[in-house]
Amino acid sequence: MKTYNMYEAKTHLSQLVDLLASGEQIIIARNGKPVAELVAPTVKNKIKFGLGAGQFEWDPETFDDIDPEIQEMFYGKDWDKD
Repeated sequence: MKTYNMYEAKTHLSQLVDLLASGEQIIIARNGKPVAELVAPTVKNKIKFGLGAGQFEWDPETFDDIDPEIQEMFYGKDWDKD
């Protein structure tokens, strides 16, 4: 991990970004004291859509139907009576 003073960091910002891209971590110091640490952003899990395509079947006509037992748990015994 290299340390750069504020003036060097401002002057060589594009070079520091290149170092970050290659995996380096950088400390920026003011008057010889570390004040900031630069690290490359971590890549989070990217959502991959369509991984289950063709593995499931569903009927759009009955998709919203809820099991009466589950409805009773949430709404009570007389949930469907007016």
